[in-house]
Amino acid sequence: MRMVNTSWKGFEPLGTFTDEERDEELVRPTPNRIYAIADAFYNAGYSVDRVHEITKIDRWFLSKLEYLAVLSNDLCNYNKETVPKNMILLAKKAGFSDWQIGKRIGCSESEARKLRTSMGITPVVKQIDTLAAEFPAQTNYLYMTYNGAESDVTFDDHGIMVVGCGTYRIGSSVEFDYGSVLCLRTLIAEGKKTVMINCNPETVSTDFDESHRLYFEELSLERVLDIYDVEGCTGAVVSFGGQIPNNLALPLKANGANVLGTTPEMIDGAEDRQKHSAMLDQLNIDQPAWSELKTFEDAQGFCNKVWRRKRRGKGKRGGREEGEEEKRGGGERRKRRGEEEEEKRGGGRAGGTI
Repeated sequence: MRMVNTSWKGFEPLGTFTDEERDEELVRPTPNRIYAIADAFYNAGYSVDRVHEITKIDRWFLSKLEYLAVLSNDLCNYNKETVPKNMILLAKKAGFSDWQIGKRIGCSESEARKLRTSMGITPVVKQIDTLAAEFPAQTNYLYMTYNGAESDVTFDDHGIMVVGCGTYRIGSSVEFDYGSVLCLRTLIAEGKKTVMINCNPETVSTDFDESHRLYFEELSLERVLDIYDVEGCTGAVVSFGGQIPNNLALPLKANGANVLGTTPEMIDGAEDRQKHSAMLDQLNIDQPAWSELKTFEDAQGFCNKVWRRKRRGKGKRGGREEGEEEKRGGGERRKRRGEEEEEKRGGGRAGGTI
């Protein structure tokens, strides 16, 4: 789920449901159904059999999801001082992120990460088996997991990490993957070892021959740091993958990563609209009216404000003259249309004569 959308934290409720709304979402397979299932297990106490009867989803899959809810409730019985190592390990094996663990034991994501690493709980690197277990796989297709005893590869290259664009969506598409690929090819041409992180198999950056190491992984701060640390990367490039890696620039630097190229501060200054707007004001550069809107009422109020400002501005610039010009322009257009109609009628008469 975190690979599909970095704002989704994992299998847990999103929003609130009434009993009627929950059952309606369970019956209809919509994008909200997974959250209704989470709400059913986390909050409503539904059994696997009950969810199966409503959704017709196989009980095997539902039992795995129910286990996540049970484990989550168990974690909530501890805090960061009392949580035992085996609970953290079970949570990581089940797929809980550091953010999710921190939320349940009452600490931040960074504190949960420090707690986990201090316990010696770190993921191992495994190769994706492309030979159906018939022969040992020797590929650079890699992933990280807590369900393993040792890594399948060694970490001697200390390459440069390039963070990809993730799933394609409005605002993040093939152009960002193209930029990442050009970055990889340029680094390789300069004799550098490369480490690519992306979770979109549709991209060129996830071709086996575009990088020395290729990780099919979520583009979260936690996972990027895990890979950066285990690979011993000498630097990270986040400037080519679009919004997702751009948003990681400052957190990566804060956690000790060497961010190459455009500095994280400059990236943040361009990405953060408040900071960018303040910079334009400081430089006395005009900018269109804008606002950060979170509700329909906010949007409606902003639109009305912009409209009133536009009306006042039009009058100040001589709206009457503009209006007269529009009228004259409209008269000219009507005159031309009349001439065209006259030509058509004349052509029609000529055709009738023939």
